[in-house]
Amino acid sequence: MTHWNDDDFDLNGDTLHEECGVFGILGHDDASTLTALGLHALQHRGQEAAGIVSFDGRQFYQEKRMGLVGDHYTDPAVLAKLPGSIAIGHTRYSTTGEVALRNVQPLFAELEVGGIAIAHNGNFTNGLTLRRQIIATGAICQSTSDSEVVLHLIARSRHSSSTDRFIDAIRQMEGGYAMLAMTRTKLIAARDPVGIRPLVMGDLDGKPIFCSETCALDIVGAKYVRDVENGEVIICELQPDGSITIDARKPARPVPERPCLFEYVYFARPDSSVSGRSVYTARKNMGINLAKEAPVEADVVVPVPDGGTPAAIGFAQQSGIPFELGIIRNHYVGRTFIEPTQSIRAFGVRLKHSANRAEIAGKRVVLIDDSIVRGTTSIKIIQMIRDAGATEVHIRVASPMIFHSDYYGIDTPDPDKLLANQYGDIDAMCRYIGADSLQFLSIDGLYQAVGGKKRDPKAPQFTDHYFTGDYPTQLTDLHGRTMTDPKQVSLLKEAG
Repeated sequence: MTHWNDDDFDLNGDTLHEECGVFGILGHDDASTLTALGLHALQHRGQEAAGIVSFDGRQFYQEKRMGLVGDHYTDPAVLAKLPGSIAIGHTRYSTTGEVALRNVQPLFAELEVGGIAIAHNGNFTNGLTLRRQIIATGAICQSTSDSEVVLHLIARSRHSSSTDRFIDAIRQMEGGYAMLAMTRTKLIAARDPVGIRPLVMGDLDGKPIFCSETCALDIVGAKYVRDVENGEVIICELQPDGSITIDARKPARPVPERPCLFEYVYFARPDSSVSGRSVYTARKNMGINLAKEAPVEADVVVPVPDGGTPAAIGFAQQSGIPFELGIIRNHYVGRTFIEPTQSIRAFGVRLKHSANRAEIAGKRVVLIDDSIVRGTTSIKIIQMIRDAGATEVHIRVASPMIFHSDYYGIDTPDPDKLLANQYGDIDAMCRYIGADSLQFLSIDGLYQAVGGKKRDPKAPQFTDHYFTGDYPTQLTDLHGRTMTDPKQVSLLKEAG
């Protein structure tokens, strides 16, 4: 989702990118409880807030809470406020912007065709342009979320059915998204035409489920049916006799699927499958390929937890260097504890990670991380490893260098704040973070780890713009921005 400053919706302001999780189920008596469980499995995709909307055959109910799913939706009293056999939920993540209950999804509205709730993961790259247009014609917006634009487009559509109105609305949207919509009798799932953001379909006792990752199916005991295809809309409708009909449509122009590579590098849980590929296997393969491309003489392979762990296992197996948990992660550090004062923030990395001195002291260490964005955390972790007695610290990164910003739902800074752009070569980057050596996985090595084949520059198999500058869709909102930064101008030219 994108959230805008609601004072003037200035395109020169910050555009925020979030990675969220969605879950929905139709026709089950425990719909809200199962939705809460599904959101719990998707907690890694969003820790800021969570919401659930349900319908019991008479009216809609909604609960939205700031904080973690487990802080609220394990309470039977809260779930009792969400009766019904149909529910959708959303767990939200953002690092900047307004933190407000009004922006927590699902968003709900009463329309001419009846009540409808929507929730989505991703980002609309023309959302601000459309928002300005509908406000100019008299629309009143209650949130600063681009998700609300979809509700307005549904309301303005002249089609007679909620399904056709929904399809009419998403046809006008650009970008990467996985969206769920819920009416009195329908659960609708839609995935962007390129298939950037993931969305899967499951089945629990004959009841359809849609969610961001397969790990959410596992937690409720549902079986995986298939991925929602790129550009596909699936309409599940509860009939008066209790049966459920399923109708799949492809309203978008057919284009090759290009799932987001960062789902495999970082976002998805390692026990999930994305586009039919095991995330854990892909990450382990990244480490194997990294060891082939960037060997190093060392005594121990240490992952930066938790993202670097599968790649570190692959690196260790390929290189023959022993794998050890040289960094221990503390899973019980909350944001509020590490944020209040500068003196506490300075210890942020040590509060989250501790060096396992017994496995590090006197050794040459290979640190395996999943990615490096700004490099600030790398500096602190490397220093922590040196303080624990390491004689050498070599960094190996299981993804390529990041040169470009994302506009499809990943929180990345402007290009000039990315480490790869601030320091023109690897040697300079290595000196900045304080390592003895630094190497990144090649783009072909990443492609082979995930899909088994090298990147086809004429028809890339994945969405990889953060590495290559090859954006798979139009960037309407960004093209309207007044550009002064030459690097940003260059990025737009590459985006086409």
